[in-house]
Amino acid sequence: MPQSFTAILLHVIFSTKDRIPDLLPDLRERLFPYMGGILVETGAKPLLIDGTRDHVHMLFSLPAALAVADVIRVLKANSSPWVHQQFPERRRFAWQAGYGAFSVSPSLRASVLRYIAEQERHHRRMSFQEEFVAFLRRHGIESDPRFLWA
Repeated sequence: MPQSFTAILLHVIFSTKDRIPDLLPDLRERLFPYMGGILVETGAKPLLIDGTRDHVHMLFSLPAALAVADVIRVLKANSSPWVHQQFPERRRFAWQAGYGAFSVSPSLRASVLRYIAEQERHHRRMSFQEEFVAFLRRHGIESDPRFLWA
């Protein structure tokens, strides 16, 4: 076959450092589109980025030539300085070191987009930590609670 074809959809989740609630609405409305631009620059295709005060969810398609870790590294490394530059009063802003990346079946794309779009409502009932542990369990990923939030 002379070319490669992929359908790699990823639901990526990560939080602010120490889950500090720095992602206020004024920041989110500018930061999330900026992050989408970073994804485009890497070659990924952002479908939706949303979140709450302490974490972000995104759904994007990943080309075969890109590694998830590289995309997330570039995304975090470029968005943090942008926040410091655009919002000087938020000098303490930082992302946590890790992330969760979960594959999404194309047949579930619409439901994941809905889930991401409803983050504010969803987190009235469940904390970020509870949500993230549920994602790990649902995807069969083992984790040690002693080290999960360090």
